[in-house]
Amino acid sequence: MVGLKGGPEETLVPAAGVRLETVRLRGWNRDAPRRNLALPWLLPAALARGVAIVGRFAPDVVLGVGGYVMAPGLAGAIAHRVPYVLQVSEASGLANRIFRAGARAAALTFAEDGERFATAKTVLTGYPLRPGFRPRVPRVPPQHLLVMGGSQGARKLNQTVWSALPRLLERFAQITHLTGAQGQEESARYRFPGYRALPFTGEVASLMADADLVLCRSGVGTYAEVTAVGLPSIVVPGPFGGAHQERTAAQLVAAGAALRIADVEFGPDRLLTEIESLTPDRLAAMARSARALGRPQAAASVARLLLAVAR
Repeated sequence: MVGLKGGPEETLVPAAGVRLETVRLRGWNRDAPRRNLALPWLLPAALARGVAIVGRFAPDVVLGVGGYVMAPGLAGAIAHRVPYVLQVSEASGLANRIFRAGARAAALTFAEDGERFATAKTVLTGYPLRPGFRPRVPRVPPQHLLVMGGSQGARKLNQTVWSALPRLLERFAQITHLTGAQGQEESARYRFPGYRALPFTGEVASLMADADLVLCRSGVGTYAEVTAVGLPSIVVPGPFGGAHQERTAAQLVAAGAALRIADVEFGPDRLLTEIESLTPDRLAAMARSARALGRPQAAASVARLLLAVAR
């Protein structure tokens, strides 16, 4: 695997028994344009390193999983005439648009991208997940609230949950809160029966196997997880990165699988009001809608596509 120097993959990938090579690179920053000044120096070196890595590894096929980090590996695939496949969660993403024309195939997360992301073989697969995400029927009324702010945590979610914690524990027997590293120290102040705070876990599938309602940001990975299991959710799309999380939030809300709270409106009182609105019938309907969106076999579908292209 080709990953980012200093990224979480430096720990996670070797721990999974997979060989990792890293590159120094950063993406185009829409929120802080000054951070883009180093790109003219970083990008050529990263592309050259990607070419060297692919040359040493000599793969039969290369998978680009979206975002700027895939550029060096795909540059290496092109240089060495290795076929490549794109796993597409954001069809409008710059890197996906740059490499689409040369892709041998594309694995789509969303059906609506089929027409605007045509390749020689475009397939709707869903977003691949690690093993363990299985459909289930959550308990109604909900007993276990799972709070997830993404891999880095979300300060606003953290602060809101902590402010509302005594009242939330009147409604839920258990609350599991993934705070991210930035919330780890402060979370130690909140010692309540039924409340558990974790900075990070690789066992999200196990947590979802027991959760009944999820409060979360709406990144594509979280979307795939809650729909693979079939959990109702309250989503608070992040306003960063061009507000790309609004798309996945809209998909969930349109299907009746989630409630959306805008980031600027999110606070303890609004959160509790939305939770109070979730009647047992509504929660059951949201869970059914989430399961209907889920594609828990996405990873196997992407693997089959890679094998077909490699042949």
